[in-house]
Amino acid sequence: MPFSMQGLILKGVGGFYTVETAKGVYECRARGIFRREGVTPAAGDRVEISAAEDGTGTVEAILPRRNFLERPPVANLDQLVIVASVREPEPNPLVIDRMIAAAECRGVEPLLVISKTDLSAADGLCEIYRGAGIGLRCVSSVTGEGVDAVRELLKGKITAFAGNTGVGKSSLLNAMFRSLNLETGEISRRLGRGRHTTRRVELFRLEGGGYVADTPGFSSFVPGPSGGLTKEKLPYCFREFTPYLGRCRFTSCSHTCEKGCAVLEAVESGRISRSRHQSYVALYREMKDWNEWGKKEKSAL
Repeated sequence: MPFSMQGLILKGVGGFYTVETAKGVYECRARGIFRREGVTPAAGDRVEISAAEDGTGTVEAILPRRNFLERPPVANLDQLVIVASVREPEPNPLVIDRMIAAAECRGVEPLLVISKTDLSAADGLCEIYRGAGIGLRCVSSVTGEGVDAVRELLKGKITAFAGNTGVGKSSLLNAMFRSLNLETGEISRRLGRGRHTTRRVELFRLEGGGYVADTPGFSSFVPGPSGGLTKEKLPYCFREFTPYLGRCRFTSCSHTCEKGCAVLEAVESGRISRSRHQSYVALYREMKDWNEWGKKEKSAL
């Protein structure tokens, strides 16, 4: 006789979902209604299941999500750890800032982890992001620098790791939690980028509480309305802009080039990083070209 309970989806592969409950782990299929409604269960979802004694079950309902990231799909995150390496590959501020903005837009706390500090100092990146009010840690999976500090930040939370391939996400997770034994890849020196080594989203339960999602390497989120991040919301996703919003000469100020813009004045005076503002302008122009359906507007319009 099936019985009902709530649980947490740890992973989904081939239409089967691994659901952790207070009574154990169940392998579940999802009801057909989800497909008809265009909804797909994801790692991190809190769900109601009907379970059988043999350890199988059916996902009957997805409980309300606090947030959701589309690419890769993961739900109900407390924080997004964005990993960027000081070298091999070189850091890309636009990639970092895009991920931070996407997290801010969805109410997920961003945390920047600068990896491979055994190869080079990270002073420049530290200055930019500490000045922006973004939580930051420097680590080396080789020397162990900062690994314990990052591990402490994960306790009791659901955390996703993101960043370009090759920056050391899996290496860092392995350094923090030896039992994970995640697959890692070498950097292709000829191409200057890493090979994709993580193939699916999976939540791993941590000793002492909390979960981490080792997500496939990705460097961008959907920029248009379908991804939730729009040009109207963008200024509020750069937290260091907040003291200056509403203080510009024009109420329709885009904070990109207008005279009397309080944000631009803060950039010129050094109160806002020029690098961060350049990322903002690039993202704003990109989003400006998207219509409400998330498709590129024709230039004639």
